Amino acid sequence: MKYTVRMRGEEHEVVLDGEGVHIDGVHVNARLMELEGTPIRLVTIGDRVYSVVVRRGTRRGDSTLWVDGYRFDVEALDERARAIRELSGVSAAATGPAPLLAPMPGLVVRVNVEVGERVAPGQSLVVMEAMKMENELRAQAAATVKRVHATAGTAVEKGTVLVELE
Repeated sequence: MKYTVRMRGEEHEVVLDGEGVHIDGVHVNARLMELEGTPIRLVTIGDRVYSVVVRRGTRRGDSTLWVDGYRFDVEALDERARAIRELSGVSAAATGPAPLLAPMPGLVVRVNVEVGERVAPGQSLVVMEAMKMENELRAQAAATVKRVHATAGTAVEKGTVLVELE
């Protein structure tokens, strides 16, 4: 199966076949394991294992991934879905920074930003505790904090808006 994957403004061709995984024509030794009943996937690439939290988007092929506290908005479409999207003239994505959403239910431990603050890619915005682990949620891109909804000590549900960025 062939997919077109868009992330951070870059497009990659990912092919899954009997030989394994090929990214832009390069063979990659990779495996995916789902943890049943959770949004967590274990991704093995070579000798490294990554815990990835996945939240499906509202449009087909859209997902938000959290890897080591970094958020990635990703679009992955198979050949058929990509052709339909291109023919229908649907734009690729909304512009501007996406709000920071809670990747899973948990407790807000710390809020590291204030309204009006400029943040850099990778900067810590909020620390949450979920499943007895602290998760540092970081800015995906440079932005300005528009509004802070999170408060330390507050329990939040999956998908709750924690910080709005502009």
